[in-house]
Amino acid sequence: MSLVPKDNKTEVTTAFALAPTSTKGKVPTGYASEIVISDASFRSLHRNVESAVEPPSKKRKREQKGDASVVYGAGAYKGPWAKYEEERPDASSGSEEEVEYEEDDIAPQPAAPTRAGTAYEETFEGKESTEFHGSEQYDYQGRTYMHVPQDLDIDLRGDNSNIKNFVPKKLIHTWKSHTKAITQTRFFPDSGHLLLSASADSKVKIWDVYHQRELLRTYSGHTKSVTDICFNDSGSQFLSASYDRQMKLWDTETGQCVSRFTTGKSPHVIRFNPDPAHSHEFLAGMSDKKIVQFDTRSGELVQEYDHHLGPVNTITFCDENRRFITTSDDKSLRAWEYGIPVPIKFIAEPYMYPMVRSAAHPSGKYVAFQSSDNQIVVYASTERFRQNRKKGFRGHNNAGYAIDVAISPDGQFVMSGDSAGFVCFWDWKTCKMWHKIQASDGAVVSCQWHPRETSKVVTGALDGVLKYWD
Repeated sequence: MSLVPKDNKTEVTTAFALAPTSTKGKVPTGYASEIVISDASFRSLHRNVESAVEPPSKKRKREQKGDASVVYGAGAYKGPWAKYEEERPDASSGSEEEVEYEEDDIAPQPAAPTRAGTAYEETFEGKESTEFHGSEQYDYQGRTYMHVPQDLDIDLRGDNSNIKNFVPKKLIHTWKSHTKAITQTRFFPDSGHLLLSASADSKVKIWDVYHQRELLRTYSGHTKSVTDICFNDSGSQFLSASYDRQMKLWDTETGQCVSRFTTGKSPHVIRFNPDPAHSHEFLAGMSDKKIVQFDTRSGELVQEYDHHLGPVNTITFCDENRRFITTSDDKSLRAWEYGIPVPIKFIAEPYMYPMVRSAAHPSGKYVAFQSSDNQIVVYASTERFRQNRKKGFRGHNNAGYAIDVAISPDGQFVMSGDSAGFVCFWDWKTCKMWHKIQASDGAVVSCQWHPRETSKVVTGALDGVLKYWD
């Protein structure tokens, strides 16, 4: 081990020369001899040498230990955990002179923050627009497309309880205007002479089902995919829900956006209350596990149903619109009294899967749900809300998609899309698959029965094409 530090040869060798040794050597600065010492002794000697050369460093001050009787606040007890004062970069120099800076060296101060810099929500004021595409906006009597046509082979007014449905066999018309996937379709209430469609291209469009079957109007105002649409009882207005977290109320005839609603979360499903006494209210199932109830007259949130543990997928009114059933990604079903935010029935079984779409049976006794395990399950919509184990519709693939399910107006057939592009039909009583049609190359996600025609249905697929079947 070498005992001589580089910078202090003279002092150390002199000190070591005094020790008795067996070997001696002459060096230019005197005599040096070898010696064996421990590491601890060497470090002690080395520190003594360094302290003679370097100035002693200032010891940092420590905070007060505090009063042992004080736990929180000023003067609280810190004891051995008291911190040291932070050492300033210029503390070693010992000078306390202030450094003067020129004005050019000072960085400019940032401007005070404004609302535009801190508000992340989008404001949709004045962004809604509409465009009429039809050949003529008014007929010879000054009526718009809202007028139910009476020059047809079929009566679109009056009672339709005696209708008998059949399974469609052929394609009779195709509508193309959307640029992205169809997300939902709705026939005009009762008459079905108009068809409303929503798409992932953020547009909602309305089409003429009879006469020229042309595109009538486009409703623009959302910035992201439209998730659901719903007519009110008369069809004069409809709601649209979108992933841009906005729900908008539109005038069907003029295309004007009447109201906007938002909770800051994405709405997945939206439904007007079909009861005439509450036709000004609607429910929306949100991505934050809540079902919210809005009043379209005041625009206020009037009720919140908060018991689900996942995003809400379906809302189905039942029991003469006094109750409604909801399903969610939490693999459960809950039944509620309208206006009361406590579920009256909760069903969650280990074998259940998320139910993503629903359709009420015309009898009012059952609701069919599209389950994510490639089947359609049926629950009673009366007092007990039990699953009907005898009714289950299989033979199609729906896993991974929110594929629609629909029941014919006479309650005889169940219709569903398919991820392989088929439209499947089952018999309600026997649960046997009746027919299957190849409707698209991609998944058929939307399907609806015409409320008046015996065998006409519409389908919408991921390719953005609407197809009308008879």
